[in-house]
Amino acid sequence: MRRHWLARNGGQQLTLVFGGWGLGAVPFAGLIGAGDVLVVDDYRALDDPLREVSQYDGIRLLAYSFGVAAAAHWLSAHTLRLQRLVAVNGTLCPADETHGIAPETIAATAHGLSAASFARFCCRVGHAGPIPRIDVAAAQAELRAIAQRGGAPQTEFDRIWISQHDRIIPTRAQQAAWQAQSCAVRRLRAAHQPFAAGQNWQDWFA
Repeated sequence: MRRHWLARNGGQQLTLVFGGWGLGAVPFAGLIGAGDVLVVDDYRALDDPLREVSQYDGIRLLAYSFGVAAAAHWLSAHTLRLQRLVAVNGTLCPADETHGIAPETIAATAHGLSAASFARFCCRVGHAGPIPRIDVAAAQAELRAIAQRGGAPQTEFDRIWISQHDRIIPTRAQQAAWQAQSCAVRRLRAAHQPFAAGQNWQDWFA
């Protein structure tokens, strides 16, 4: 997995973020109000133990988009005590006709990926800033690895956010995926990428 430290001040509290596909740490760069913040992405493999997180007294984890399944897979193999676990616009079944994105859609996205198609993806996501650079071959391999890995183990989240205007992981698929944890669900009037500069991290963990 790839690491992006947004803040590293030597404190004892860590916000650990499992980001989505393609955008890296960009969606989270303007959020405020946390201690140290580590964003991880690139889920071609999930065997990185992230040893640096063990130094913290308190850890809260936010998983976004494909990062939701990745985080659940990772947590099933690594012991980590969390103060709070939150999912945003993702499910435990990333490549799934009814509970995620249709597998053929993921395959077609990987097959046809280019700088131009990625720019269109960013627009559908709701990303308003400059288009991040993308390593096409690595991004294709990541999509294929996510689809091949399949669904993640059942994981209980403290809060689950679902955007009402999600054009990436359909809102109806997310609602179906989280029926068993419906008490934790809150809805957002937003696109797939709901984060914005000036938002407080604490609001996402509420």
